[in-house]
Amino acid sequence: MADVRLQGVRKVYGTIEVLRNIDLKIDHGEFVAFVGPSGSGKSTLLRMIGGLEPISGGRLLIDNELVNDIDAADRNIGMVFQSYALYPHMTVRENLAFPLRMAKAARGEIATRIGETASLLQVDHLLDRKPRQLSGGQRQRVAIGRAIMREPKVFLFDEPLSNLDTELRVQMRVQIAKLHKQLGNTMIYVTHDQVEAMTMADKIVVLKDGNIEQVGSPHDLYHNPASRFVAGFIGSPKMNFLGGEVEAAHQGGMDVRLQTGTSVCVPVQPDKELVGKAITLGIRPDDFSASSQTQQDIAIELDVDFVEHLGSVTYIYGNAGNEAVVAKAPKEPLKRAGKLRLAAAPADCHLFMSNGRALRRLHAPANWS
Repeated sequence: MADVRLQGVRKVYGTIEVLRNIDLKIDHGEFVAFVGPSGSGKSTLLRMIGGLEPISGGRLLIDNELVNDIDAADRNIGMVFQSYALYPHMTVRENLAFPLRMAKAARGEIATRIGETASLLQVDHLLDRKPRQLSGGQRQRVAIGRAIMREPKVFLFDEPLSNLDTELRVQMRVQIAKLHKQLGNTMIYVTHDQVEAMTMADKIVVLKDGNIEQVGSPHDLYHNPASRFVAGFIGSPKMNFLGGEVEAAHQGGMDVRLQTGTSVCVPVQPDKELVGKAITLGIRPDDFSASSQTQQDIAIELDVDFVEHLGSVTYIYGNAGNEAVVAKAPKEPLKRAGKLRLAAAPADCHLFMSNGRALRRLHAPANWS
């Protein structure tokens, strides 16, 4: 295992700066996910850690060793890519053995390690097959196995499940999570799928336009997003955003008048300079209820456009005035159109300033377990 530290790391292509002053510490044995939209720099950052992209500025340390100028092959890192990159003319056994053969390991050691790795990844019955005879999930397990054979200090995964269908993705998420628990290695995982990051990672790094927007546990990012961008990116369906104006700031929080005509006191750190200014209120779809629990709850009347039944959960899509809203439905049966009155506790709401930054909430949300 090893820790990974990035200190003021930059990446420049010509005159275009794609990563800016990245400061990040990844501890021994952590599973960290890099997420963000296309072009945010997450894959470039991973490739820089792996030595596949030169660093334009700053310092990269792996296990307290400065590795800026060390070749990828000498960083003791195992990489798994979206494409399986298996040798098509080799069997699974030969693909697994390849890294150790290149390192001139003893034949007995190679055979032992192949047996251990194949058993760990449940591909021991596939050792004599060629890649073309394997399913997508089996090929990806072999690709992971080849990385394991090197016994790297750090594993890097670059969207390894993107080519798999939905069912296989779920299976491989479980497989990789179990693998991390068994091996205990430091793992860095790039994905555009925030569900993958939320279900697998100890810590998530959210990137936007070459900057780190927020770092935290899945729980922290979901319940305490630092910005409107993070709030909208983490969570599915994404958070609802309702425009409004700050009416007052006091010890209990901020009084907000929404464009829908509703007023609410949100328990956030008060800022008197925001009085009279535009503000955005955020509510997660899961935080709506069918009726108010207290007089302080925010009430919203929704014009229902569409009801999405997903078996265990139902989501309602509609509008509150000019604002689009998605809400998790109450258990009662719903029509596919009409009006629906919903409520949300102020403690479950978020406030975002015009620059997108979140105001700090004064206490845990009502549904925080």
